[in-house]
Amino acid sequence: RADVVEAKAASGDTVLVRGPGARPVGRALYSGKSQIALRMLTRSDEPADLGLWKARLAAAVRFRDSLAIDADAYRLVHGEGDLLPGLVVDRYTDVLVVQSLVPGVERLLSDLVVMLVELTGARGVLARDDVRVRALEGLDARVEVRAGDVPRELIVREGRIEYEVDVWTGQKTGLFLDQRENRQAARQYAHGRLLDAFSYHGGFALQLAACCERVEAIDVSEEAVARIEVNARRNRVTNLVARAGNVFDELRMMERAGERFDTIVLDPPAFAKNKSAVARALSGYKEINLRALKLLSAGGVLVTCSCSYNLDEATFGQIVYEASVDAGVQVSVVEKRTQSRDHPIVLGMPETYYLKCLILRKLH
Repeated sequence: RADVVEAKAASGDTVLVRGPGARPVGRALYSGKSQIALRMLTRSDEPADLGLWKARLAAAVRFRDSLAIDADAYRLVHGEGDLLPGLVVDRYTDVLVVQSLVPGVERLLSDLVVMLVELTGARGVLARDDVRVRALEGLDARVEVRAGDVPRELIVREGRIEYEVDVWTGQKTGLFLDQRENRQAARQYAHGRLLDAFSYHGGFALQLAACCERVEAIDVSEEAVARIEVNARRNRVTNLVARAGNVFDELRMMERAGERFDTIVLDPPAFAKNKSAVARALSGYKEINLRALKLLSAGGVLVTCSCSYNLDEATFGQIVYEASVDAGVQVSVVEKRTQSRDHPIVLGMPETYYLKCLILRKLH
């Protein structure tokens, strides 16, 4: 517990934090408006200067290189997971998309962009500082080029699939990169008729199409559906049909119609974006899993996900179990998964463990 912060600190300063007896605890980024006043950079009184930031950026880049990721779109820097709190960097081929989430990173961003270009050889850097969390830190929303050239659309590859991605306006920084390895894992089990619900740009649908006879992708966004169709044509996927619709309504209608699927993917947006939304989120997760299990054929595979860090793994598993009981079916866990390895989880920091993914088999 930190008791003392350097006096007269301004939001965005790097401060020396002292504990009981004025003992140095470490250096931290200070935010005067956030509920999280301190984000620790070091656990000693060693300098937290630009040299430290560059060394940690270099370590993050080396770590991603060591993963031998079969894609040219992935997370390069994952905040606290790389000891770089408040900084997110995603790589899309030769373009970097950065997010500065706290005042301390905002203040250093020009220097950090120079370092990132030196380390990666990127041709352009885009700041996607349009996320809601910035408002909690007293920061404005903006999207702007910070270096080089950033086109409106890029073509990126994930395994054997190519995607057209808009890094200027797309969800997150353009794609849901944290599901990459879960999409690869699901390929081992996908078969027959596939339903991909909350499909966005068709990540699961396109990756699993080669393993399935027919694929249906549903998303509430007409724009997302149009992007799925473009990506399907680009990859010569001919067994996929995409349509716009409310997934909750669509699942109920398909159940009443007696539809059956051999593989179902549920990858919804975060239902619990804060603690006050958890109760309603539990109801939403149970509803979609209940309907999916009723639509799933015996021996079928359900890939069900939650990206709400306010909903822990045990609670998510309990909700899916209760859905199976209400559906009158039994399921077994084939795999328990989380976010891709380029999104590291920090032990003791539950907020970094946000993505839960269960691959289940319906026994009857």
